[in-house]
Amino acid sequence: MSRTLPLALIALLATPAALAETQRHDFSIETDAGTTLALREVTDSGAPKRGDPVILLHGARVPALASFDLPVPGGSLAADLAAAGLTVYLLDLTGYGGSTRPAAMAEPRVPSEPLVRSGQAAQDLQAAVRAVKARSGADQVALLGWATGAHWAGLYATLAPDEVSRVVFYNSLYGYTPDHPVLGPGTRLASPEDPERFDRARFQNYRLNTAASLLPGWDRSIPIEDKGAWRDPAVAEAYVAAALASDPTAKDREPPSFRAPSGAMADSFLLASGAALWDARMMTADALVLRSSGDFWSRPEDAALLTQHLASRTEGEVQTVTLPDATHFVHLDRPESGRNAFLEAVVPFLTDPAD
Repeated sequence: MSRTLPLALIALLATPAALAETQRHDFSIETDAGTTLALREVTDSGAPKRGDPVILLHGARVPALASFDLPVPGGSLAADLAAAGLTVYLLDLTGYGGSTRPAAMAEPRVPSEPLVRSGQAAQDLQAAVRAVKARSGADQVALLGWATGAHWAGLYATLAPDEVSRVVFYNSLYGYTPDHPVLGPGTRLASPEDPERFDRARFQNYRLNTAASLLPGWDRSIPIEDKGAWRDPAVAEAYVAAALASDPTAKDREPPSFRAPSGAMADSFLLASGAALWDARMMTADALVLRSSGDFWSRPEDAALLTQHLASRTEGEVQTVTLPDATHFVHLDRPESGRNAFLEAVVPFLTDPAD
Protein backbone atom coordinates (compact mmCIF):
# COMPACT_ATOMS: atom_id res chain seq x y z
CA MET A 1 0.00 0.00 0.00
CA SER A 2 1.51 3.32 -1.04
CA ARG A 3 2.17 5.90 1.63
CA THR A 4 3.11 8.88 -0.56
CA LEU A 5 0.88 11.91 -0.10
CA PRO A 6 -0.51 12.91 -3.51
CA LEU A 7 -0.01 16.51 -4.58
CA ALA A 8 -3.80 16.91 -4.77
CA LEU A 9 -4.10 16.01 -1.12
CA ILE A 10 -1.32 18.39 -0.14
CA ALA A 11 -3.30 21.16 -1.83
CA LEU A 12 -6.47 19.93 -0.18
CA LEU A 13 -4.99 20.14 3.31
CA ALA A 14 -4.03 23.74 2.64
CA THR A 15 -7.54 24.70 1.49
CA PRO A 16 -9.29 27.13 3.85
CA ALA A 17 -12.06 25.49 5.87
CA ALA A 18 -14.53 28.04 4.51
CA LEU A 19 -14.20 26.51 1.03
CA ALA A 20 -14.98 23.00 2.19
CA GLU A 21 -18.46 21.62 1.50
CA THR A 22 -18.76 19.85 4.82
CA GLN A 23 -22.07 18.25 5.67
CA ARG A 24 -23.03 16.91 9.11
CA HIS A 25 -25.84 14.62 10.14
CA ASP A 26 -26.50 13.65 13.76
CA PHE A 27 -28.38 10.44 14.51
CA SER A 28 -28.65 7.77 17.18
CA ILE A 29 -28.79 4.00 17.29
CA GLU A 30 -30.15 1.48 19.78
CA THR A 31 -27.86 -1.20 21.17
CA ASP A 32 -28.83 -4.77 21.99
CA ALA A 33 -28.85 -3.69 25.63
CA GLY A 34 -31.51 -1.07 24.90
CA THR A 35 -29.23 1.94 25.33
CA THR A 36 -28.80 4.79 22.84
CA LEU A 37 -25.52 5.78 21.20
CA ALA A 38 -25.04 9.17 19.54
CA LEU A 39 -23.22 9.42 16.20
CA ARG A 40 -22.40 12.19 13.77
CA GLU A 41 -21.78 11.55 10.09
CA VAL A 42 -19.43 14.04 8.40
CA THR A 43 -19.04 14.12 4.62
CA ASP A 44 -17.90 16.54 1.92
CA SER A 45 -20.13 16.68 -1.12
CA GLY A 46 -17.34 18.16 -3.21
CA ALA A 47 -14.86 15.33 -2.61
CA PRO A 48 -14.76 12.07 -4.58
CA LYS A 49 -15.42 9.19 -2.18
CA ARG A 50 -12.38 7.20 -1.12
CA GLY A 51 -11.65 4.49 1.41
CA ASP A 52 -13.84 2.67 3.88
CA PRO A 53 -16.01 4.67 6.28
CA VAL A 54 -13.95 5.61 9.33
CA ILE A 55 -15.16 5.77 12.94
CA LEU A 56 -13.29 8.21 15.18
CA LEU A 57 -13.04 7.14 18.83
CA HIS A 58 -12.55 9.69 21.59
CA GLY A 59 -10.42 9.19 24.68
CA ALA A 60 -11.03 8.72 28.39
CA ARG A 61 -12.97 11.87 29.25
CA VAL A 62 -13.77 14.29 26.38
CA PRO A 63 -16.42 12.98 23.96
CA ALA A 64 -16.40 12.87 20.19
CA LEU A 65 -17.55 16.28 18.99
CA ALA A 66 -15.22 18.19 21.31
CA SER A 67 -12.37 15.87 20.34
CA PHE A 68 -12.80 15.80 16.57
CA ASP A 69 -15.27 18.38 15.23
CA LEU A 70 -14.80 21.83 16.73
CA PRO A 71 -16.53 24.69 14.84
CA VAL A 72 -13.36 26.73 14.31
CA PRO A 73 -10.62 26.62 11.64
CA GLY A 74 -8.08 23.92 12.45
CA GLY A 75 -10.40 22.29 14.98
CA SER A 76 -12.12 19.56 12.96
CA LEU A 77 -10.21 16.43 12.08
CA ALA A 78 -13.54 15.03 10.89
CA ALA A 79 -13.93 17.80 8.30
CA ASP A 80 -10.34 17.37 7.09
CA LEU A 81 -10.83 13.64 6.57
CA ALA A 82 -14.17 14.24 4.84
CA ALA A 83 -12.49 16.74 2.51
CA ALA A 84 -10.12 13.93 1.53
CA GLY A 85 -13.09 11.84 0.41
CA LEU A 86 -13.75 9.78 3.54
CA THR A 87 -17.14 9.27 5.14
CA VAL A 88 -16.48 9.96 8.80
CA TYR A 89 -18.46 8.91 11.86
CA LEU A 90 -18.02 10.30 15.36
CA LEU A 91 -19.19 8.00 18.14
CA ASP A 92 -19.92 8.79 21.77
CA LEU A 93 -19.54 5.66 23.87
CA THR A 94 -21.91 4.86 26.71
CA GLY A 95 -21.53 7.48 29.43
CA TYR A 96 -20.21 10.18 27.10
CA GLY A 97 -21.74 13.13 25.26
CA GLY A 98 -25.08 12.43 23.66
CA SER A 99 -25.15 8.69 24.45
CA THR A 100 -26.99 7.00 27.31
CA ARG A 101 -25.32 7.46 30.66
CA PRO A 102 -25.48 4.66 33.24
CA ALA A 103 -28.13 5.36 35.87
CA ALA A 104 -25.41 5.69 38.51
CA MET A 105 -24.12 8.81 36.73
CA ALA A 106 -27.33 10.60 37.73
CA GLU A 107 -26.49 9.92 41.39
CA PRO A 108 -23.68 11.31 43.57
CA ARG A 109 -20.26 9.82 42.87
CA VAL A 110 -19.22 6.80 44.95
CA PRO A 111 -15.93 4.83 45.23
CA SER A 112 -17.42 1.72 43.62
CA GLU A 113 -16.70 -0.17 40.40
CA PRO A 114 -15.56 2.32 37.73
CA LEU A 115 -18.23 2.68 35.07
CA VAL A 116 -17.83 1.70 31.39
CA ARG A 117 -14.89 -0.66 31.14
CA SER A 118 -13.31 -1.86 27.90
CA GLY A 119 -15.79 -4.69 27.40
CA GLN A 120 -18.65 -2.19 27.32
CA ALA A 121 -16.73 -0.06 24.84
CA ALA A 122 -16.27 -3.06 22.54
CA GLN A 123 -20.00 -3.81 22.68
CA ASP A 124 -20.82 -0.20 21.83
CA LEU A 125 -18.38 -0.26 18.95
CA GLN A 126 -19.94 -3.43 17.60
CA ALA A 127 -23.34 -1.69 17.50
CA ALA A 128 -21.83 1.34 15.80
CA VAL A 129 -19.97 -0.75 13.21
CA ARG A 130 -23.16 -2.59 12.39
CA ALA A 131 -25.01 0.69 11.89
CA VAL A 132 -22.25 2.29 9.81
CA LYS A 133 -21.98 -0.72 7.52
CA ALA A 134 -25.74 -0.74 6.99
CA ARG A 135 -25.82 2.99 6.36
CA SER A 136 -22.85 3.09 3.99
CA GLY A 137 -23.10 -0.29 2.29
CA ALA A 138 -19.44 -0.95 3.09
CA ASP A 139 -18.14 -4.43 3.88
CA GLN A 140 -15.69 -3.13 6.49
CA VAL A 141 -14.91 0.01 8.46
CA ALA A 142 -11.70 1.77 9.43
CA LEU A 143 -11.08 2.95 13.00
CA LEU A 144 -9.06 5.89 14.30
CA GLY A 145 -8.68 5.96 18.06
CA TRP A 146 -7.05 8.68 20.15
CA ALA A 147 -5.36 7.53 23.38
CA THR A 148 -7.89 5.27 25.17
CA GLY A 149 -9.92 5.30 21.96
CA ALA A 150 -7.03 3.54 20.24
CA HIS A 151 -6.97 0.89 22.96
CA TRP A 152 -10.70 0.33 22.42
CA ALA A 153 -10.16 0.18 18.64
CA GLY A 154 -7.42 -2.43 18.99
CA LEU A 155 -9.48 -4.54 21.36
CA TYR A 156 -12.45 -4.50 19.02
CA ALA A 157 -10.31 -5.25 15.96
CA THR A 158 -9.07 -8.44 17.65
CA LEU A 159 -12.59 -9.52 18.60
CA ALA A 160 -14.13 -8.81 15.16
CA PRO A 161 -11.28 -8.95 12.65
CA ASP A 162 -13.55 -9.39 9.63
CA GLU A 163 -15.27 -6.08 10.38
CA VAL A 164 -12.19 -3.83 10.34
CA SER A 165 -9.93 -2.99 7.41
CA ARG A 166 -7.55 -0.42 8.97
CA VAL A 167 -6.77 0.98 12.40
CA VAL A 168 -4.96 4.18 13.32
CA PHE A 169 -3.45 3.92 16.80
CA TYR A 170 -2.97 7.55 17.79
CA ASN A 171 -0.96 8.04 21.00
CA SER A 172 -2.08 4.68 22.35
CA LEU A 173 -1.14 2.69 25.41
CA TYR A 174 -0.67 -0.98 24.65
CA GLY A 175 0.20 -2.84 27.83
CA TYR A 176 2.70 -5.64 28.50
CA THR A 177 5.34 -3.13 29.65
CA PRO A 178 5.17 -1.69 33.23
CA ASP A 179 6.77 1.36 34.84
CA HIS A 180 4.67 4.10 33.26
CA PRO A 181 5.82 7.33 34.96
CA VAL A 182 2.44 9.07 34.80
CA LEU A 183 -0.33 6.45 34.73
CA GLY A 184 1.00 3.30 36.44
CA PRO A 185 1.62 2.12 40.02
CA GLY A 186 2.82 4.84 42.36
CA THR A 187 1.43 7.65 40.18
CA ARG A 188 -1.60 9.89 40.66
CA LEU A 189 -3.82 7.04 39.43
CA ALA A 190 -2.67 4.71 42.22
CA SER A 191 -4.15 4.31 45.67
CA PRO A 192 -2.03 5.96 48.40
CA GLU A 193 -2.70 2.92 50.61
CA ASP A 194 -1.71 0.41 47.92
CA PRO A 195 0.30 1.87 45.02
CA GLU A 196 -0.31 -1.29 42.96
CA ARG A 197 -4.06 -0.63 42.86
CA PHE A 198 -6.19 1.92 41.03
CA ASP A 199 -7.35 4.76 43.27
CA ARG A 200 -11.12 4.26 43.38
CA ALA A 201 -11.47 6.69 46.27
CA ARG A 202 -10.19 9.51 44.05
CA PHE A 203 -11.70 8.60 40.68
CA GLN A 204 -14.86 6.93 42.03
CA ASN A 205 -17.36 5.45 39.57
CA TYR A 206 -17.35 8.56 37.38
CA ARG A 207 -15.44 11.84 37.26
CA LEU A 208 -16.39 15.50 37.18
CA ASN A 209 -14.27 17.63 34.84
CA THR A 210 -14.12 21.42 34.99
CA ALA A 211 -12.87 23.85 32.37
CA ALA A 212 -9.78 24.47 34.48
CA SER A 213 -8.84 20.77 34.28
CA LEU A 214 -8.74 20.54 30.49
CA LEU A 215 -5.74 22.59 29.33
CA PRO A 216 -2.88 22.22 31.88
CA GLY A 217 -1.64 18.89 30.49
CA TRP A 218 -1.74 20.28 26.96
CA ASP A 219 0.07 23.42 28.11
CA ARG A 220 2.83 21.43 29.82
CA SER A 221 3.48 19.37 26.70
CA ILE A 222 3.88 22.39 24.41
CA PRO A 223 7.65 22.85 24.11
CA ILE A 224 7.63 26.65 23.93
CA GLU A 225 6.65 29.35 26.40
CA ASP A 226 4.11 31.04 24.12
CA LYS A 227 1.30 28.49 24.03
CA GLY A 228 -0.73 30.63 21.61
CA ALA A 229 2.05 30.44 19.05
CA TRP A 230 1.83 26.63 19.12
CA ARG A 231 -1.92 26.18 19.57
CA ASP A 232 -4.57 28.56 18.25
CA PRO A 233 -6.33 30.08 21.29
CA ALA A 234 -9.63 29.82 19.40
CA VAL A 235 -9.20 26.05 19.15
CA ALA A 236 -8.42 25.75 22.86
CA GLU A 237 -11.44 27.88 23.74
CA ALA A 238 -13.72 25.83 21.48
CA TYR A 239 -12.37 22.57 22.93
CA VAL A 240 -13.22 23.62 26.48
CA ALA A 241 -16.62 25.00 25.50
CA ALA A 242 -17.59 21.87 23.55
CA ALA A 243 -16.47 19.56 26.36
CA LEU A 244 -18.67 21.40 28.88
CA ALA A 245 -21.56 21.57 26.41
CA SER A 246 -21.43 17.78 26.01
CA ASP A 247 -23.17 17.32 29.38
CA PRO A 248 -26.59 18.94 29.88
CA THR A 249 -26.04 18.91 33.64
CA ALA A 250 -22.70 20.76 33.51
CA LYS A 251 -24.23 24.09 34.53
CA ASP A 252 -25.97 22.52 37.51
CA ARG A 253 -22.63 22.39 39.34
CA GLU A 254 -20.32 25.16 40.47
CA PRO A 255 -17.94 25.41 38.83
CA PRO A 256 -19.60 23.86 35.76
CA SER A 257 -18.33 20.35 35.07
CA PHE A 258 -19.07 17.49 32.71
CA ARG A 259 -19.28 13.84 33.71
CA ALA A 260 -17.08 11.05 32.34
CA PRO A 261 -17.02 7.38 33.36
CA SER A 262 -13.93 6.28 35.29
CA GLY A 263 -13.62 2.87 33.64
CA ALA A 264 -11.27 4.17 30.97
CA MET A 265 -8.87 5.41 33.64
CA ALA A 266 -9.04 2.12 35.55
CA ASP A 267 -8.22 0.15 32.39
CA SER A 268 -5.46 2.58 31.44
CA PHE A 269 -3.92 2.03 34.88
CA LEU A 270 -3.88 -1.70 34.16
CA LEU A 271 -2.26 -1.16 30.76
CA ALA A 272 0.34 1.15 32.33
CA SER A 273 1.02 -1.53 34.95
CA GLY A 274 1.97 -4.08 32.29
CA ALA A 275 -1.37 -5.87 31.99
CA ALA A 276 -2.25 -7.36 28.59
CA LEU A 277 -5.88 -6.45 27.87
CA TRP A 278 -5.65 -7.43 24.19
CA ASP A 279 -3.09 -8.82 21.76
CA ALA A 280 -2.28 -7.08 18.46
CA ARG A 281 -1.06 -10.37 17.02
CA MET A 282 -4.72 -11.37 16.75
CA MET A 283 -5.53 -8.45 14.43
CA THR A 284 -5.73 -8.81 10.66
CA ALA A 285 -6.36 -5.14 9.78
CA ASP A 286 -3.68 -2.86 8.39
CA ALA A 287 -2.37 -0.59 11.12
CA LEU A 288 -0.77 2.82 11.52
CA VAL A 289 0.99 3.34 14.85
CA LEU A 290 1.20 7.11 15.19
CA ARG A 291 2.91 8.67 18.19
CA SER A 292 3.75 12.22 19.20
CA SER A 293 7.27 12.42 20.62
CA GLY A 294 6.03 14.82 23.31
CA ASP A 295 3.11 12.62 24.33
CA PHE A 296 2.52 12.09 28.06
CA TRP A 297 0.02 9.24 27.64
CA SER A 298 1.72 6.69 25.40
CA ARG A 299 5.41 5.78 25.68
CA PRO A 300 7.99 4.79 23.08
CA GLU A 301 7.78 1.30 24.60
CA ASP A 302 4.07 1.13 23.78
CA ALA A 303 4.62 2.06 20.15
CA ALA A 304 7.63 -0.24 19.80
CA LEU A 305 5.95 -3.36 21.21
CA LEU A 306 2.68 -2.67 19.41
CA THR A 307 4.61 -2.36 16.14
CA GLN A 308 6.57 -5.55 16.90
CA HIS A 309 3.41 -7.53 17.55
CA LEU A 310 1.66 -6.13 14.48
CA ALA A 311 4.68 -6.84 12.26
CA SER A 312 4.81 -10.47 13.40
CA ARG A 313 1.41 -11.27 11.88
CA THR A 314 0.95 -13.21 8.66
CA GLU A 315 -1.87 -10.90 7.58
CA GLY A 316 -2.11 -7.09 7.72
CA GLU A 317 0.48 -4.37 7.13
CA VAL A 318 1.92 -2.01 9.72
CA GLN A 319 3.40 1.46 9.50
CA THR A 320 4.91 3.44 12.37
CA VAL A 321 5.26 7.23 12.38
CA THR A 322 6.70 9.38 15.15
CA LEU A 323 5.83 13.07 14.99
CA PRO A 324 8.81 15.06 16.32
CA ASP A 325 8.11 17.61 19.09
CA ALA A 326 4.37 16.96 18.74
CA THR A 327 1.95 16.95 21.68
CA HIS A 328 -0.75 14.53 22.79
CA PHE A 329 -3.22 16.92 21.11
CA VAL A 330 -1.33 17.30 17.83
CA HIS A 331 -4.46 17.07 15.65
CA LEU A 332 -5.66 20.26 17.40
CA ASP A 333 -2.34 22.14 17.31
CA ARG A 334 -1.39 24.63 14.59
CA PRO A 335 -0.50 23.19 11.16
CA GLU A 336 3.19 23.98 11.59
CA SER A 337 3.18 22.49 15.11
CA GLY A 338 2.59 18.98 13.81
CA ARG A 339 -1.00 19.03 12.60
CA ASN A 340 -0.02 18.97 8.93
CA ALA A 341 2.42 16.13 9.59
CA PHE A 342 -0.35 14.24 11.38
CA LEU A 343 -2.67 14.61 8.38
CA GLU A 344 0.10 13.69 5.96
CA ALA A 345 0.43 10.36 7.78
CA VAL A 346 -3.25 9.62 8.37
CA VAL A 347 -4.93 10.68 5.12
CA PRO A 348 -2.99 8.40 2.72
CA PHE A 349 -3.25 5.48 5.13
CA LEU A 350 -7.04 5.74 5.22
CA THR A 351 -7.63 6.62 1.58
CA ASP A 352 -5.10 4.60 -0.45
CA PRO A 353 -6.67 1.68 -2.32
CA ALA A 354 -5.85 -1.75 -0.92
CA ASP A 355 -3.11 -3.57 -2.77
